Amino acid sequence: MTSAPSASDRVTRIVNLHGTKSVAAALGCSTRTLERWASGETTPPPFVANAIDSIYGPVSAAPTEPGKARFVDLFAGIGGLRQGVENAGGTCVFTSEWDRHAVATYSANFDAGHEIRGDITSIGVSEIPDHDLLTAGFPCQPFSLAGVSKKNSLGRQHGFLDKTQGTLFFDVARIIKEKRPSAFILENVKNLLSHDQGRTFQVIQEVLMKELNYHVSYRVIDSSPWVPQKRQRVIILGTLNETSFDWANVASAAAGPKLGSILHSELDPIESRDARYVDMSTGLALPKYTLSDKLWSYLQGYAKKHKDAGHGFGFGLVDATSVTRTLSARYHKDGSEILVDQGDGVNPRRLTPRECARLMGFDDSFAIPVSDTQAYRQFGNSVVVPVITQVASELFRAIRDAPTEQAA
Repeated sequence: MTSAPSASDRVTRIVNLHGTKSVAAALGCSTRTLERWASGETTPPPFVANAIDSIYGPVSAAPTEPGKARFVDLFAGIGGLRQGVENAGGTCVFTSEWDRHAVATYSANFDAGHEIRGDITSIGVSEIPDHDLLTAGFPCQPFSLAGVSKKNSLGRQHGFLDKTQGTLFFDVARIIKEKRPSAFILENVKNLLSHDQGRTFQVIQEVLMKELNYHVSYRVIDSSPWVPQKRQRVIILGTLNETSFDWANVASAAAGPKLGSILHSELDPIESRDARYVDMSTGLALPKYTLSDKLWSYLQGYAKKHKDAGHGFGFGLVDATSVTRTLSARYHKDGSEILVDQGDGVNPRRLTPRECARLMGFDDSFAIPVSDTQAYRQFGNSVVVPVITQVASELFRAIRDAPTEQAA
């Protein structure tokens, strides 16, 4: 468990972030005195820690062993981010998720060791434990300028953070501002970059970099090197100190697995079969996942209509050699984006929830306690676990290899 930082550690981390001269001026002391406090040569007076918290926000301890970082899991869903970071060695100390169906799945798979909290907007920062890493898959929302305009009219100062008031990103930012974790990993849809003509992402960057003073980088990562699915998501990474984090160590140009690797088959061992999804005697998907004649006829007609009109809308028919389209939360409606070809004379079928879990990088030990409809929604909203594992592993490596002190 990460202990609270000592007064000397607090001074050292703030100096590393803001420079000796800037911190000395803010605290009203000489640079030489500050250097003595940071080195441990002398002990800072008690008021120094309070002054640092007041000026810069609370300073959390850096992880003593990168890869064993304490992290918080916000907008947790079914735990995809948690699973990925735990695979890299992290320890979850706080969870927030409001959807009761997602909480049921999360609780069935993780021994939280703490209460799973609900609506993050009603949780005070003081209720969240100190942590080294914050993870969040926050929803994408436009930012209103109404509050900023009002402050302008009153001649009052405002910051970038004010622009995010009323959105769920604001709650991520307020926690980062107060807790000052060593790093964060944020995940969102690729369209976040262009949302509201790019203004949404611009404000997010301004808050994280200019107001919260984190070193921030991001990449759109395609999951197909890890799972047989073309799923592009933006990963935003931030660290208090500069590190050697390298996205090239995350992204891979190597060809990934094909759909056959996650489909039910007679080769599945008996102990991995689930009677809710497969015929226990053959290991093959149950007939209920095969499309009805009516639905299959409708999807074919819909695709033809749009093809004739010059549009690209239609179903996605795949086989064992394929890489699928993106699994979405609406998959439960008709399964049209991923339909498994079952050969001539047989209508295609949906993936089963277990195959969806595999497509998202969860192994067969992952429990699915909810209905098929809820399971499809949950996996369609999840992250691809091995992508997060790779990001977290590279982050922990970069923190481990970073110099303990940086030039002012």
